[in-house]
Amino acid sequence: MVRAGFAPVKGTRHQSYDAVRLDRAGPVGDRSWCVVDVDRQQVLRTVQHPSLVAVSAVPSPDGLSLALPSGKTAGGPVAASGATVTCDYWGRSVALDLLDGPHAELLSSHLGKPVRLAAAPRGGVVYAGAVTIVSTGTLRALAERVGLPVEELAARFRPTFVVESEEPHAEDGWVGSEVQLGPARVRVTSTVPRCAVVDTDPVTGERGGRVLAALAAYRPRDPASGDLVLGVDAEVVVPGTVAREGVHQDR
Repeated sequence: MVRAGFAPVKGTRHQSYDAVRLDRAGPVGDRSWCVVDVDRQQVLRTVQHPSLVAVSAVPSPDGLSLALPSGKTAGGPVAASGATVTCDYWGRSVALDLLDGPHAELLSSHLGKPVRLAAAPRGGVVYAGAVTIVSTGTLRALAERVGLPVEELAARFRPTFVVESEEPHAEDGWVGSEVQLGPARVRVTSTVPRCAVVDTDPVTGERGGRVLAALAAYRPRDPASGDLVLGVDAEVVVPGTVAREGVHQDR
């Protein structure tokens, strides 16, 4: 099983694609938009707003389509309103362009608070590495402990790429090295710290699964930060379009 994907709107459902194009800044289209509480000058994050995960966001030629499990949808152009807001995102000031369109009404109703859709600069609302990688060996090892399908775990951890590997957590040993992904090449920079987001159902946004507890039961914590880690972050060295069937690691 291999997977390639990202979320076009930060915090919404992690979409799976047949191919992902990497440029120097990372996956093209990844977290191009975000949901903003304008009054609080906050970018909404999944850990505080898990129901964001239930929103399926799909870019279209005429803009963006949003869909909820209930069947409610909103779609159309994402036009700049001319207004901006500057938000603090993990200690960084990020200027965001607020957008007009039908999306804000659907998002506000779903989240139970007034919010706006905003356009983000490349990498502006990305926590750490532009590219994240998790191996199938890692997901299988965790699946045996938590009793969830490998495919669901892949959606919960939201990596850019799932690569084939027989050895659990083989990617831990890739830190500091370069990995070939089809025609693209990335440099692995660090392991990925994990939080309660992985305990959120990747379709409904409901809490459950005890994935973080299962991870804590057998994985050592990062000695410097104390975080539980799974998968690795990477930066793009050689851009290219990575097809899903071509996702493998070749160091």
